[in-house]
Amino acid sequence: MTATPPRTLTIAGSDSGGGAGIQADLKTFAALGCFGMSAITAITAQNTLGVTGVHAIPADMVAAQIDAVAGDIGVDAAKTGMLGTAAIVQAVADAVDRHGLRKLVVDPVMVATSGATLSDDATARAMVEQLFPRAILVTPNLPEASYLLGRPITRRAEMADAARALIALGCPAVLLKGGHLEEAALEDLLMLRDGRTRIFTHPRIDTRNLHGTGCTLAAATAAGLARGQALEDAVEGALDYVARAIAAGAGLRLGAGNGPLNHAHAPRTLG
Repeated sequence: MTATPPRTLTIAGSDSGGGAGIQADLKTFAALGCFGMSAITAITAQNTLGVTGVHAIPADMVAAQIDAVAGDIGVDAAKTGMLGTAAIVQAVADAVDRHGLRKLVVDPVMVATSGATLSDDATARAMVEQLFPRAILVTPNLPEASYLLGRPITRRAEMADAARALIALGCPAVLLKGGHLEEAALEDLLMLRDGRTRIFTHPRIDTRNLHGTGCTLAAATAAGLARGQALEDAVEGALDYVARAIAAGAGLRLGAGNGPLNHAHAPRTLG
């Protein structure tokens, strides 16, 4: 007997510290029962204290990586993270069309947990124009949403209007992450193009080990989609996975700064 596991692709930067980027994505895919593949968009020199160097991969090489795995192994779902340049964004969009990648989660990575800038205005514009309409879900945090919309979003009461404005930019669905709010509980807002809204709430865990949270969430959502889950179920499962990974990693001592989650904790269910 033969079987094909769910196949997931991360199109993102490499984190030499192992807490975010493709390293976090591949750990997440494995933990959630998927076969993970990668197309590296940039090499970064970073650790828990911050990013000290970034080297973008040529756009044609990013496209070649996607073509290699999609043309042979196949891709059931994909996610993007750090893309780095407008040329890479365009190459990814073209590859998405070329291979019919319909289950695409776009994490509009712009700023690292340490505060390092990982995008520029041209790249952000290209992402909005080229990738948002091709995505099944876009997953900005509040600083990223503020950057994209050109206005500060700092209160829970502003999240629904912000999600509607992001959908107006071309997103079919938005998961607006509320982790930057100073609230006792974490609230994340999922809004679909038809206006349906769902709020997910999790307790806030007192830990500095939050490096790679956004990457992990987008990867876990892609894993759920690859396994055939509906979008809302994939998002709910991904948020639960991340919450448990944060809890399981809260006591880890890796590095002197923002440490990683525990991606290898046993998931409750694969769904």
